[in-house]
Amino acid sequence: MPEGGERRVVVSGLGAVSSMGMGARRLIDGIRSGRSGIGPIGQFDATGFEHLLAGEVRDFDPAGHLRSLPPERWGRSSQFAAAAARMAVSDSGIGPARLSRLRTASVFGTTNGESQLLESLGEQWTFQGPEHLDSRLIGQVDAGRISTAVNVELGLTGEAVTLGTACAAGNYSVGYAYDLIRAGEVDVALCGGADASSRATHAGFHRLGALAATVPRPFDEDRDGIVTAEGGAALVLETLESALSRDARVYAEVLGYGMSCDAHHMTNPHAPSIATCIRTAHRNAGIRPEDVDYICAHGTGTPANDSTEIAAVRDAFGGRVPPISSIKSALGHTMGAAAAFGALISCAAVHEGFLPASSTLRTVDPELGPGVDCVPRTSRRVRPRVVENHGFAFGGNNAVTIFGEVAA
Repeated sequence: MPEGGERRVVVSGLGAVSSMGMGARRLIDGIRSGRSGIGPIGQFDATGFEHLLAGEVRDFDPAGHLRSLPPERWGRSSQFAAAAARMAVSDSGIGPARLSRLRTASVFGTTNGESQLLESLGEQWTFQGPEHLDSRLIGQVDAGRISTAVNVELGLTGEAVTLGTACAAGNYSVGYAYDLIRAGEVDVALCGGADASSRATHAGFHRLGALAATVPRPFDEDRDGIVTAEGGAALVLETLESALSRDARVYAEVLGYGMSCDAHHMTNPHAPSIATCIRTAHRNAGIRPEDVDYICAHGTGTPANDSTEIAAVRDAFGGRVPPISSIKSALGHTMGAAAAFGALISCAAVHEGFLPASSTLRTVDPELGPGVDCVPRTSRRVRPRVVENHGFAFGGNNAVTIFGEVAA
């Protein structure tokens, strides 16, 4: 818990662009009902691939969701971030006039940046030569524009930081935004993550042998990989005092976070480093392992990730495994947005009182050991007081955020 005069940080707004539809409400309701956003690939030509499913955003009309950002001048990942951020600000009840007077920051994570633009430029270089590269696309390809897009869309002038810590980046962004507000450097921070689908991303995971034959089945004895996905998620962070002063709805308090980078292996997760990251998050949040009521897992559905994650949890929790589930069972793996989607659902779980399901789970892998409750198939009506959100990434980047109900 914050000590001395340090400011308490809460989440007062949520926004999402996901395969469940537009807005946080569609996402939350979809997760609660066990709906899947996974379907046939449509963002690129999947000819030649054995695996033909993805979690794509199918009804996104940027002109219908963006007011200031010209869609033709920005990539799809930037559009996702800007649209999700606008939704989150609207959800928070902070009006444009008030927001413009506040000190702000935009912090968003990504794995592949503007992957679709990079792919287009790569094709131009390969088939036409470098002299034919589209200068318009070159100007849009910088991944740093993802957070800049949020500022442009909302008319903000505070710092805009894009974090490239891959599939942990959404949690990194929450942690950085939390620090800025807690230290009094900003009044409001928008944070989250965004990534767009691309053929290159799908091909990369195919070459790694990490794609599921059908749907992803985190923690299942027959799990065989991920399904690539896309989207953008955003959270509005501000002080508890500020939220209470304007009678805002508060989803959850950000209690703290932990980070680690073991650099143990480029792709394989490392249980001891993950356990250390979890302990750091508990210490920084001022909680004990027994205080955690639910874990929103990284839970990709690959054999190595899920077994390593459960082993790390057992280590950090003294043998106990709290209820743990993966929303990737419904969304697929949204790369740099994944942990941000987890943070959003964690806040909703605290606020609305439910445990998200591992919706595709049939039989928990017995190799994970006894006492593993993965909330199979159906979300559970339980009100968790403290929720732990996991984000782990290639290169050994680990980030854990802790959310809780607002206590007096």
